[in-house]
Amino acid sequence: MVPPQPSPKSEFIRGMKEVVPVLFGMLPFALILGVQGAEKGMSVLEMPLMTGLNFAGGSEFAAVGLWGDPLPVLLIIGVTFMINTRHILMGAALAPYLRHLPMKRALPALFFMTDESWALGMADALKRKAQGLPAFSLPYYMGTALTLYVMWVLLTALGTAVGPQLGNVEAWGFGMAFPAVFLVLLRGMWKGFKAALPWLVSLIAAAAVYLTVDGAWYVPAGALAGLAAAYLAEESA
Repeated sequence: MVPPQPSPKSEFIRGMKEVVPVLFGMLPFALILGVQGAEKGMSVLEMPLMTGLNFAGGSEFAAVGLWGDPLPVLLIIGVTFMINTRHILMGAALAPYLRHLPMKRALPALFFMTDESWALGMADALKRKAQGLPAFSLPYYMGTALTLYVMWVLLTALGTAVGPQLGNVEAWGFGMAFPAVFLVLLRGMWKGFKAALPWLVSLIAAAAVYLTVDGAWYVPAGALAGLAAAYLAEESA
């Protein structure tokens, strides 16, 4: 017997509540990005436009690092594309849960996908499956994703506005907050070494390229290696 399912509204609110701990880890990074943008001459309008249209923290830090006058548009686009290739692997893992949805619902879910909302959504899917519920809750996922989106855009804009008064935010020691939160999320998704093998392959490939090749090539290298490992594992199963 399938347990009664909660309403989409309650699931959306549950997602908003459960993403709160992640927001505490995100706060210093958003402020740091805003401060760095202010130091590069970005305005309070330019920062939220960038973070709102390209909702991916790693590539945003890279874009701010390349920001200058004249603006190297093609270089920023290229580096952003390379860093965001990790979303290929994340999207492939999420695709089985979205393939039944119409495009008008699936595309927004993918646009707002970040490392954190993806990890929360996947971890929640495992819990729901164990409870006998449909594996993926789109309202829950969107509750996490939209909350992260709104807060990230607002906080990066705030960092740009008040950056000159904050000084060196990186020296406050909050740098480990975000990675620590993400590691906790991944721990909740652990299903054994075999399932984690593509991620291990991705990590090794990315580390090897990072140590031997200049630039951001380690990101697509890690993503492609992980995809290849996942494909080969599925073929041999």
